[in-house]
Amino acid sequence: YLNSWTTKNAYPLPLISDLMMKLKGAKCFTKFDVLKGYNNVRIGDGDQWKAAFKTKFGLYEPTVMFFGMCNSPATFQAMMDHILQGPKDRNYIIVYM
Repeated sequence: YLNSWTTKNAYPLPLISDLMMKLKGAKCFTKFDVLKGYNNVRIGDGDQWKAAFKTKFGLYEPTVMFFGMCNSPATFQAMMDHILQGPKDRNYIIVYM
């Protein structure tokens, strides 16, 4: 229900075909996994009520982003692109949420 009322984040996710082209000719590969990825993104103060849901224990207002929110993938990609901007700009790494 929340996703139908949410203004969509238009931050583009990279195309897999573009990422594969960047990997062409690379000799060294590794993969990193961000522990509790979406949970590293805080929901802004005053906005937690927008993601609130009711449980048998009462109303829960999350303070961090979670799976199932329509903007989670784009928001997480934007955050990782920002954090890793330097190495990404030098083509040392690629980021895919």
